[in-house]
Amino acid sequence: MNSQHVIDISMRTILAGTEVATPLLVTALVVGLLVSVFQAATQINEATLSFLPKIAAMILVLALISPWLLERMKDYTTGLYEKIPVVARLKQ
Repeated sequence: MNSQHVIDISMRTILAGTEVATPLLVTALVVGLLVSVFQAATQINEATLSFLPKIAAMILVLALISPWLLERMKDYTTGLYEKIPVVARLKQ
């Protein structure tokens, strides 16, 4: 196993993690921004007000895109397991 294989596996891991986390993070960002604008417009200074809409939106997005997320993670895991024989042959 050479360093190129380690770099390739690491890059695929980072890419898969980013693809899985991005929809939820973007949802939290957009909902938080909208709630902040609403709070600024109405002059409501309640710090805990943004948590419930963020959580609800993230649960909704997770429910909607969970098949896609599971497919991405399945593809990543399958690709990782398929590389085991290649890496084992290189090690010998």
